[in-house]
Amino acid sequence: MTDDLNWRVEEACFNAWPSPRQVIHSGWLMRFSGGSIRRANSVNPLRGPRAEPAGVIDAAEKLYSSLGRGFIFRVPSIANEMEPHLVERGYRFEGGSAVLYCDLKQRNTETAPAAELCREMTPGWLRESKRISGWSEEDHSAFIDTIASLVVPKAFASVTMDGKIVAKAYGAISNGLLVLETVATDPDYRKRGLGQRVVGTLLDWAKDEGAMAACLQVLADNPPARALYASLGFDRELYSYHYRRKP
Repeated sequence: MTDDLNWRVEEACFNAWPSPRQVIHSGWLMRFSGGSIRRANSVNPLRGPRAEPAGVIDAAEKLYSSLGRGFIFRVPSIANEMEPHLVERGYRFEGGSAVLYCDLKQRNTETAPAAELCREMTPGWLRESKRISGWSEEDHSAFIDTIASLVVPKAFASVTMDGKIVAKAYGAISNGLLVLETVATDPDYRKRGLGQRVVGTLLDWAKDEGAMAACLQVLADNPPARALYASLGFDRELYSYHYRRKP
């Protein structure tokens, strides 16, 4: 049961942050979105039978090299057979993260002031999201392509203060699971509960839409973010993952 839930979450996360360019190779998903965001430009295991790691690494390196891309593998703890092969080939560890889970059936409706919610990304949300997240032009362009590729139900939450958006996030629902993405607050407006407002609003929206649970990915060494999510009901860590990059 737990294994099935883990893979449902993996699949929902792929659907919530789709790659407009990708290849499936014998049970492995190779993504080529562009920009520097690792999960959108890495090799990922899929549920079910998978080809042996050595041949997959060879195929991936050949394909990524032909596109002028670096070699990045995402290694989740639920399917980590790639790990020793990557270590042997000199791939370096980076970006340890945790996947957190919230049971929406146990959640009471948010009592804090709601954030603004739109079903489509507005120009203002997009512009301020780039500023708050500190994305490069290349990452910003890749993100626009990602959102254009979304086909599952989605919503964009934000809090506006002093005439500008200062906290934002978006969520997408896949197979009954809300996936939270790009949660961020302007540094000048932190510690005011704004992150709780945008996340709480998306959780309430998803519950109204019939979602049964929510999940998100957070850096393992980010205590403030983990404390925020714990306060909102993300009290269960399902599994972890990290990346391996070839220098």
